[in-house]
Amino acid sequence: MIDHERDLVSVQEATDRLLEAAASWDNAATAEPSRLPGWTRGHVLAHLARNADALVNVLEGRPMYPDASTREADIERDAHRPLDVQLADVRESADRLRAVGGRPADWGRTVELRNGVTDSAARVPFRRWVEVALHHVDLGAGYDLEDLPEEFVLREIEFLADRWAGRPEVPPVTLGLGQDGSGPTWRTGGDEGAPVVLAGTGPELLGWLSGRGDKGARLVVLSGDGLPDLPPL
Repeated sequence: MIDHERDLVSVQEATDRLLEAAASWDNAATAEPSRLPGWTRGHVLAHLARNADALVNVLEGRPMYPDASTREADIERDAHRPLDVQLADVRESADRLRAVGGRPADWGRTVELRNGVTDSAARVPFRRWVEVALHHVDLGAGYDLEDLPEEFVLREIEFLADRWAGRPEVPPVTLGLGQDGSGPTWRTGGDEGAPVVLAGTGPELLGWLSGRGDKGARLVVLSGDGLPDLPPL
């Protein structure tokens, strides 16, 4: 069962970790490339701030973003600011989201996100945790998939496995936790093609599903034709 209050606490903890790590940088470090193609660390920080405000919009019943071009323009506008401005923006936008999340509300209601995607309001805090945690990894500042909390890793594997489920360009895939796949398992992909069974650690499975780290290169293929390619997130 989703516990939005507990997830809000996890979001705050993840935000504090990210801000503490970035506080040791200078402006030059902020302008360095991130692990996301075409984005500097400043782009990642700007995105995190604007995403928090966008989720405030979602919880208050407004469109998440006016449109895709505005979203991209806002990130580009804010990406090149000095580090202290960036960190203050991430902190203050996170505080705004936490304040909205702390109000009495119908957390069972359905809300609309980007591109017509809908979800329960109760899962919005977890979605924010995903943004903060994975983008902390994307900053390329010594925080990696292996450093993510185990609870987060397992929940995000389940979330992404569900996201790729039913996709015809992905063969049927079974993901098993542990090098022999004897731990918990998840199913993803479509119904066509030769089935594939993959096994590995939580961070390795998450790396393949999210296109991060070594993108699943260390996963064990227990059966099938090899590691399938996934579309971009």
